[in-house]
Order: sequence, then structure tokens, then C-alpha cells
Amino acid sequence: MPAANLKWIYLVILSIVWGSSFILIKKALIGLSALQVGSFRIIFAAVFLLLVGARSLKSLTQSQWKWIVISGFLGSFFPVYLFAFAETEIDSAITSILNATTPLLTLIFGVLLFRSALTFNKTIGVVIGLLGTIGLIYSGASINPDQNYFYSFLVIMATACYAINVNILKTRMSDISPLGIATGNFSVLMLPAILILFLSGFFEEASLVSRLDFSMLSVSILGIVGTGVAMIIFNKLVQISDPVFTTSVTYTIPLVALVWGILDGEVFSFWQLISAFVILLGVFVVNRSREFVSRFRKQAI
Repeated sequence: MPAANLKWIYLVILSIVWGSSFILIKKALIGLSALQVGSFRIIFAAVFLLLVGARSLKSLTQSQWKWIVISGFLGSFFPVYLFAFAETEIDSAITSILNATTPLLTLIFGVLLFRSALTFNKTIGVVIGLLGTIGLIYSGASINPDQNYFYSFLVIMATACYAINVNILKTRMSDISPLGIATGNFSVLMLPAILILFLSGFFEEASLVSRLDFSMLSVSILGIVGTGVAMIIFNKLVQISDPVFTTSVTYTIPLVALVWGILDGEVFSFWQLISAFVILLGVFVVNRSREFVSRFRKQAI
């Protein structure tokens, strides 16, 4: 299948899988702490990936392992824990919408660290998106005074990690197979995740936790499907498209997460909806400017 068609299929799959991840984090937190959710998510993903992709590690060179380690911590390790901690205080749907800032930060870090071009339209898109982010945080804090919206900045930190990682994948790791990247990432992360799980006190408290089975089921699905399988698809998508298109999955992730949130009884106000629209509008302007420039160049040639 042509890459132009295949990338859209990957985008739809990732939207559904990652859009459902936020409600799974919320359900996993019922019986587990944020540290435990993050650790189990990494461990389940690592076991799955090593089972299906251990052979891909043999082809990795010493220089490639350096980027594997950096990519693993930026693209998976830190965000996994940051999202889990964020959802201890803010709703899953809000978390997913804040995650939509990833394309905006991808562009910003691309310009600052990877010498990407910055046009006027892209600048306008970033400003629009960031204004929507501020509006979403402010309106959310107003209608949910019982929630600590300072935790929303943990999501922004996670998306910043994602943004840097996307640029690294595209500029430094395009010669590594998607399975090799994902398996390498999580083989590196497995040991620190096990250590954190041990230090979290899980093994002393597990027998006393109610609804542990349900939480473990949620985090196992999150780790195997939402992280392991999704990372392979995501890395492939990065290699057959550009960084901004890749992170455009955040257009549809909030729609899926919002449906799950509403079904779970989460409150979503009109002003939050407007703010979410403004964020996505900013992302659209950023991506649209790229498409316009590309088409203009083709016509000029």
C-alpha cells in the first residue's frame, strides 16, 4: 500500500488506541498509585515488545543505542509517569486535550533545537494554540475547584518530551526499524521501572488494595496495546511522514477521550469546549501552513 494511504490508516488506529489510554489510566489509578501505574505500563509494554521484537535488537549499533536510550526516556519513561500523576487531579478528557499541544511544541523545539523553518502562519498557529491551552486550564480550574489544575503543567511537560522525541526520531533514527526502536526503548526502561515499582511499596501493599484486579487489567491493556503496539505503529508513522503530520494524531485523540470521559461522568463545560477548539485550530493552522508551502513549491517547480 502507498505510504500516503498507509499513514492515514496508522493515524486512525493510533487515535482510537491512544484516545482510550486516558480513561484506562484513570481506571488503573483506582487501585494503584501513579508510580505503580507508570511502572506497570512500562513493564507490560517491555515484556510484550521483547517477546515480539527481541531479534531486532541484534542489528542495533553502539551509536544507535545512544539515541535509543534518549528516545526511550523522552518518548516513554517521563511522559508515562507525568500523565499518571496528572490524572490523580484532573479529568482524563482534559488531559487528552492538553496532549493536543504536542504538534505546537514539536514545531517550537524543531525550530529551537533542530533548525526547522518557521513561517509567519506557523507562528500564528502556535500562538492560537497556546492561548487555547491557557483558556482550557483557566476554565477547568473555575468549574472544578476541587481539582488541582497546577497538575495540568505535568501534561505540558509530557508533551514537551514527546515533541523533542518526535524530532529526534525523524532526524537521528530514521535508519532504525520501528520495532527495533520500540523494543530498544523499553528494554532500557524495564529495569528502572521495576526499581520504581519496588520502591513504591506495591509488594507490601498489594494484598490490601481493593479492586486491584480491575486496575491491573486496565494497566495491562494500557501497557501492551496502548504503549507496546502503539509505539511500533507510531515509529513507523514517523518514518513515512513528517513530524507535524505524525503528531496530528492529537486532533482525534481528544474526541475519543472526550466520549469516554462523558460516559464516565466527567463534567465538560462550554468554555472548555471552546478552548479545546482553539487549541485544535492552532494545530490546524500550523499543519495547514506546511501543506500550503509544500503545494506552492510543487506548483512553482
